[in-house]
Amino acid sequence: MTLPDTAHSLTLLATENGEHGEAAVNPYVTGVGAFLALMLLLWITTRFNRDR
Repeated sequence: MTLPDTAHSLTLLATENGEHGEAAVNPYVTGVGAFLALMLLLWITTRFNRDR
């Protein structure tokens, strides 16, 4: 699989809609999920990086 083929496949996957035309993934849910995941990783990192 070449780079243009891969890019085209990913573009088609990202633009697919649900059965009735609604967006497959709500961007707000994705954003909040990413934010929470990053905050969890930040919290874990700060727990391991304490000054002793």
